[in-house]
Amino acid sequence: MPRNDTVPPVNILVVNAGSSSLKFMMFCMTKEQMLAKGIVERIGLKEPNLVYQRFDGQELREQVDVHNHDDALKVVCEKLVDRKYGVLDRLTEVEAIGHRVVHGGEKFHDSTLITDEVKQSISDCASLAPLHNPPNLGGIEACERVFPGVPNIAVFDTAFHHSMPPASYLYAIPYEYYEKYGVRKYGFHGTSHKFVAQATAKFLGKPLSDLKLITCHLGNGASIAAVERGKSIDTSMGMTPLNGLVMGTRCGDIDPAVVLYLVRQGMKADDIDKLLNKKSGLLGVAGIGSSDMRDIITAAEHGNDQAKRALWMFVHRLVSYIGSYHTILGGANAVVFTGGIGENSAYIRARVIAKLACIGCYLDDAVNHEVVARPAIVSTKESTLLAVVMPTNEELMIARETLRVLKGSPKATDTIYE
Repeated sequence: MPRNDTVPPVNILVVNAGSSSLKFMMFCMTKEQMLAKGIVERIGLKEPNLVYQRFDGQELREQVDVHNHDDALKVVCEKLVDRKYGVLDRLTEVEAIGHRVVHGGEKFHDSTLITDEVKQSISDCASLAPLHNPPNLGGIEACERVFPGVPNIAVFDTAFHHSMPPASYLYAIPYEYYEKYGVRKYGFHGTSHKFVAQATAKFLGKPLSDLKLITCHLGNGASIAAVERGKSIDTSMGMTPLNGLVMGTRCGDIDPAVVLYLVRQGMKADDIDKLLNKKSGLLGVAGIGSSDMRDIITAAEHGNDQAKRALWMFVHRLVSYIGSYHTILGGANAVVFTGGIGENSAYIRARVIAKLACIGCYLDDAVNHEVVARPAIVSTKESTLLAVVMPTNEELMIARETLRVLKGSPKATDTIYE
């Protein structure tokens, strides 16, 4: 059904397509209500399965026969209009589709309506994100086939960080490598950092244009951003998501000469890539066979010295970045914790905040201990630098961006959503 351009879309489907998965969330944007969400896993592999959950908690788990993203999307569509589990009367009620696209390169500074030219540009950026952009594009093309005539919007992980100045995004190598090959810092998790910055402003009851925030997205992948008046001015991830904080399986910051040294020891590029991205970080240091922060905390509390080292490396690196960004911002109003670890681990928050007393942030231990995945201030009233817990919602941010693009609204950094 063609969209009526005079009326903003109400029902927006958000899609995040991976190499063997398709995550989805269906929103009614009248009140920003999530209607249904889920994931199709193991697409093209043995025993693919669907996890589907309605807004009222009804949940379905079943094996499905899917061989590609088109099949997966059709399974999702069947459930969205299913008599028992569905949330729509008919598929024509889907008025727009928002897509997570990891890398927009230098070209995309904002979310955009997807055209053939945009798809080609997403494909051209595949060399920068070979594991992500191709399946992201596959999800877009599947939606075009299953929902002909419905507008698709690309929301880029990298877009939010395009406000960084050259001093932040350039590497100190010959400038020609930036000009020829686009070698620079791009940053990631931008959709999350943007959502959390806006949500924190609303929570604190202040205009985003008045705030300087340090947003910490802490999960299996982790990054931190310095956000000044709604704009990213620096972030920890670089040309790829490997740089920056200690992560679940990624090493984060490392002397580049280590890579050269390993090459000279006979290791091949693909093996080093796997080592640094899949076998390092908390997994590699703790040595307990898990990258899950909860498992590492448990091991540390039971006296495992390697697990203790992994925890303190994680905290040390994060505190180093917070101190750096506090200085770059010329002082900050708040440090914001989000992501699976940031929202749920009072243990990690306590150890980070304990290191921030020198910049005016003091832990309220009682509040911190009882906060799990809800907005809260976990610093004391005496603190001049607030510590805030703020759950992220990247899917809702994608739906908001989709709505904004289709309404033709200008890019805004100070939007407070009701």
